[in-house]
Amino acid sequence: MAHEKNHDYHILPPSIWPFIAAVSAFVMLAGAVLWMHDTGPWIFLMGLVGVLYVMFAWWSDIVVESHTGDHTPVVVIGLRYGFILFIISEVMFFAAWFWSFFKHALYPMHPEGLSPAIDGVFPPAGIETFDPWHLPLINTLVLLLSGCAATWAHHAIVHENNRKDLKTGLLIAVVLGVIFTALQAYEYSHAAFGFAGNIYGANFFMATGFHGFHVVIGTVFLFVCYMRARAGHFTPERHVGLEAAAWYWHFVDVVWLFLFASIYVWGQ
Repeated sequence: MAHEKNHDYHILPPSIWPFIAAVSAFVMLAGAVLWMHDTGPWIFLMGLVGVLYVMFAWWSDIVVESHTGDHTPVVVIGLRYGFILFIISEVMFFAAWFWSFFKHALYPMHPEGLSPAIDGVFPPAGIETFDPWHLPLINTLVLLLSGCAATWAHHAIVHENNRKDLKTGLLIAVVLGVIFTALQAYEYSHAAFGFAGNIYGANFFMATGFHGFHVVIGTVFLFVCYMRARAGHFTPERHVGLEAAAWYWHFVDVVWLFLFASIYVWGQ
């Protein structure tokens, strides 16, 4: 037949989601700028709602595609490679914050701009850093245990086809992710330094804050996988979404280990 599919690739039909995503992102950006000029957050929130709706609807379409047979082995390879490239781009994002931290830690500037090799002190004078062996260590253990739970869930469905352990592992991973976020918010509320006025605070909050943002995204990612697991979506042969969530969560774990070792332990 002339219209019969004779290849393993997925030819996407025309979609409205890229256009709506671009418009929503532009509205959100413009709204953020206007919000900074004291016009209120409403335009920004309208754009944010649009972006969130597009994310839900677009990814829902991708889930439907997987159940209708569009995700052939060739397509699955492309999805995996695409997500790996996405994680690599995130690694480069965090490399910028590590670069800034180590630059100012190894070559701290004097407040009056004198020779950094002679006059600089890091952390800057008057900065009281966190003790890494109290709450930061607890948070590290919480996040690592969450990663173990996600690995357990992935192993349960891929190697044992055990749906009960899949759901239990994902639920534990999500709960521990929420606990990590709550503990980090508690830590921020007790910081003896602020974001502005010193390079240590700026580097600390930018690096750990963006990591916390990624933890929130990863927690939502795992929760979506948990709801999909309850709906019976994953099988030993079809589990690309779960695999991507596990990869992302392990990336979050590894970044935190570097943050803990460099900023909390080495940089105090």
